[in-house]
Amino acid sequence: MIDARPMLRTIAAFLLLALFSFPRLLDAEPAALIKIDGSSTVFPITEAVAEEFQKANRGAVRVTVGISGTGGGFKKFCRGDTDIQDASRPISAEEIEACRKTGVQYLELPIAFDALTIAVSQQNTWADSITVSELKTIWEPSAQGRITKWIQVRSPWPDAPLKLFGAGSDSGTFDYFTEAITGKAKASRGDYTASEDDNTLVQGIANEKHALGYIPFAYFEPNKRKLKALAVDGGKGPVLPSRETVENGTYQPLSRPVFIYVNRHAAERPEVREFVEFYLTQGATLIEQVKYVPLPAQTYRLTMEHFRQGKLGTVFHGSPAVGLQIDELLRREAKP
Repeated sequence: MIDARPMLRTIAAFLLLALFSFPRLLDAEPAALIKIDGSSTVFPITEAVAEEFQKANRGAVRVTVGISGTGGGFKKFCRGDTDIQDASRPISAEEIEACRKTGVQYLELPIAFDALTIAVSQQNTWADSITVSELKTIWEPSAQGRITKWIQVRSPWPDAPLKLFGAGSDSGTFDYFTEAITGKAKASRGDYTASEDDNTLVQGIANEKHALGYIPFAYFEPNKRKLKALAVDGGKGPVLPSRETVENGTYQPLSRPVFIYVNRHAAERPEVREFVEFYLTQGATLIEQVKYVPLPAQTYRLTMEHFRQGKLGTVFHGSPAVGLQIDELLRREAKP
């Protein structure tokens, strides 16, 4: 006959432990939650800041960071579904109106600069630079089905298919690039491989000898063994993307500020306020680590002042930030 007493003692001990622990579980405070969504360009920065902030708070705050693109993120933000919006371009006139209709007020906080990079495969041996005019020839809507070979862009280039990769239509990168290159946001040919996920674009460009695409600098830099950046000639000679050329204003027109937008009501919660202040004080080091260009220290101090004073609205009023340089960003004053 099997002696069941040891098993019964184990079950009894387990039940006692559960009874002892259950009130503690009920009394435990759930972690405060901060919901962030938006740009895949800004994602690496916000993810790095979120990780360090959560470590510093030892599980008391949970931060979720989604990637639905700047446009997709603003749809959620203007509905009040998220606390913070990552954006690789300023809020648009349509999004300002959408937020107004739902009563969502916001603070616009610049957090870094990006050098939007024209990338080709390392297998590409013929192109080292490209002009803004040539980029327009490639990407304007009328190029669809018509500009399909490299030789049509510049005659010494090969009679080979032009395989294009770029941001999807919900991406702020798409809006900025089209505004800067074709002269109108969202005005682009449609026959290219599009994605809101920049890692997908990196892989597509790297694996296709005849590819050309545009990606944020932070996605180019870790992949430069398999990608090559083309120097961009905006009228004053070819310039490669780099921290130096962004800071001195020579990489134009593809140098751009990136932002976070904070819901005003969310900013009243202590965990959100602490997160944003952590972002503005500790973020510069992390921004550099993920290969974006930090803003000058005085910009972060001014931005912190604006945040603490509760300055609402946007300095762009629905217009794009094409050609904006860091020193000009400093001179802008937010208005509701």
